[in-house]
Amino acid sequence: MPTNTAAPNILISAAGEDADWKKALVERLPDANIVTGDDNYDSATIDFALFWKQPQGLIKNLTNLKAIFSLGAGVDHVVSSPSLPKNIPVIRLEDAGMADQMVQYHLYAALHFMRDFDVYSAQQAKANWTQHDVARISKCRVGVMGLGALGAAVATALSNLGFGVSGWSRSMKAIEGITTFAGEDAFDEFLGEADILICLLPRTPETEGLLNSETLSHLPKGAAIINAARGAMINEADLLRAIDTGHLRGAFLDVAVTEPLPESHPFWDHPKIRITPHIAAATRVEESADQIAQNIDRMARGETPTGLVDRQSGY
Repeated sequence: MPTNTAAPNILISAAGEDADWKKALVERLPDANIVTGDDNYDSATIDFALFWKQPQGLIKNLTNLKAIFSLGAGVDHVVSSPSLPKNIPVIRLEDAGMADQMVQYHLYAALHFMRDFDVYSAQQAKANWTQHDVARISKCRVGVMGLGALGAAVATALSNLGFGVSGWSRSMKAIEGITTFAGEDAFDEFLGEADILICLLPRTPETEGLLNSETLSHLPKGAAIINAARGAMINEADLLRAIDTGHLRGAFLDVAVTEPLPESHPFWDHPKIRITPHIAAATRVEESADQIAQNIDRMARGETPTGLVDRQSGY
């Protein structure tokens, strides 16, 4: 295969963490020319752009791009750009230390509902010392929406702990110990078997507002929602209505449509909603830099990078 021996020119725009990313990549790609938005550079010479929430209009000036790397699990902030040329590959991070964090977050959140900690929290506010029977974990059914690297890790960990776990994705997946569903036709059936619904789908036009009054109605009465994917996946007014009418037990939310969540938002003081500030899984710079450097080396050798995004599906 042909090898491109020219030193790559790399631009980093990492939402305030440029220095950390630059340091990590200089160590792994010592021959590369690495710049940030604060440096003086020629836009037309940039080969690779590393973005997290890329500056408005920046892409259109990068006329020599060979690929764009997303500095996070999501790629919607990149592929949604109207100025992104169709021939430019977009590469996402694969795990990079996020899977373990996602597993920890979802084990905690699922046990919050399974062990009635939401009930005991409400009782504490009323100085109410009342004990409840401990449910069998195997009787608590968890449904995981999205069976990519992170979703599959979460589903497997919950199954290993003893939960009954099912998963839903656009195309059929086979994961040991997990009952899997695929496609639009199976979505309602999947929802009907979830006492706890976990959202780990990517943000695409198809997933925006996917959980709304109609789809939430297919969940069993008393079901709970955990969302650590994207806030836009849930219609927030419909979620509040489903909780306030008693159809849903509550929600554990790490993301919101508007972030930071406005101080006046009703989620903050709702007794059946727990809020965390988008901390379920942070991108690990060192692990991520390893992946990015390896992929740049692959492309220099004429090989296909891993984590290549399907631009049509959006992930």
